Amino acid sequence: MNESGATFETSRDRHLFGPGAKRLLSLDGGGVRGALTVAFLERIEALLKERHGQEVRLGDYFDLVGGTSTGAVIAGALALGHRTAEVKDFYLKLAPFAFKRQRWAIPVLQAKFDARGLRARIEEVVGDRVLSSPDLITGFCILTKRMDTGSPWLISNNPRAPFWEDGKDYFGNKHYPLVNLVRASTAAPHFFDPELLPISQKEVLPDSVAKPLDVPRPARLVRAVLERIGLRRPVKIDPNVYGLFVDGGVTPHNNPSLAMLQLATLTPYGIKWPVGPKNLTIVSVGTGSHRPRLSIESLGFAGFPKLAYHALMSLMTDAQVLILGLMQWMGECPAPWEINSEVGTLATDAPPGGKMFRFLRYDVRLEAEWLEREINYRASDDMIVRLRGMDDPNLVQELYKIGGLAAEKQVKAEHWLG
Repeated sequence: MNESGATFETSRDRHLFGPGAKRLLSLDGGGVRGALTVAFLERIEALLKERHGQEVRLGDYFDLVGGTSTGAVIAGALALGHRTAEVKDFYLKLAPFAFKRQRWAIPVLQAKFDARGLRARIEEVVGDRVLSSPDLITGFCILTKRMDTGSPWLISNNPRAPFWEDGKDYFGNKHYPLVNLVRASTAAPHFFDPELLPISQKEVLPDSVAKPLDVPRPARLVRAVLERIGLRRPVKIDPNVYGLFVDGGVTPHNNPSLAMLQLATLTPYGIKWPVGPKNLTIVSVGTGSHRPRLSIESLGFAGFPKLAYHALMSLMTDAQVLILGLMQWMGECPAPWEINSEVGTLATDAPPGGKMFRFLRYDVRLEAEWLEREINYRASDDMIVRLRGMDDPNLVQELYKIGGLAAEKQVKAEHWLG
């Protein structure tokens, strides 16, 4: 029983629906650059331990944790009660297995990496738990993209959310296995096969509700493509039963903080946290950013394809800049970031009605000038280009080092007085 007179059966419900000020942790996607995130989280946990005089689990401290892609992997571990030292150990071991090239992969027609390694490492952390598992000690959500309907999915363990319970012709979200969900959020096109989830009860045996892992392997989608060009026999996948999911980074929410704010405050989701800097703190951790540039001189012979590719890839950066700008406009920022040279930080602006929350953003800019000026880290132009990639496991330790240097400077004790 708490001061409001309400009782909660689980730690999750106490975090999501209990009284008091709320804290939200949002983790960006970014492949192996998630090592930067781990370093920031270690610093946060250390400062909380110092302030409270005892060990603190971030899953206990935050009322809602969530992420996109690699951020979903880390958020899942935190929501299951793992401390940052365990997350670091897991993450540094994850990269070599997750980014293991497939043998005899056909470019374009097959994914660059074998998803089985990634799935195996995720299973080590989440086991066979489902989204409704009481082992999730706090609110948890992930961002993914359902391609067959063209819609971003923000899936959480919120029991008041639409589609939580079984419907007439669909499985309730509470049955989804965590391994499938996290894999779906990390299924970056080109890098990994997409993930299939059973979303309808059509033509599915009644007892299979508890066994949603019994679905065709994602690799069969590739085989289906090969069949279409005459290299394999047909494989039937019923689109009315299975949803096709890819990395949440292909939505506008590679930085999921805005989507998570909506989950926590909008009426349809049923959580409805009160807003205001004293009521809500949002902590957003990045995986490194930079401004993609393409010069006229670099276009060369394949100018048009190169231009088209860079234009599409820069959409992710544009979306992240937009979300950062909105969050700093709506939030009270003790340490704001410059959005661009035109609008500055937006920290002194506010929407009608004033600031809606307290906002902390920790990140690294993977640009030589910024790295040298801010954290005294020097690197060659070639190394900067490599650090910006998301798929080189050999750089995990270096990225973790950079994250540690940035965290030491950015994450300050006065940010954690509550």
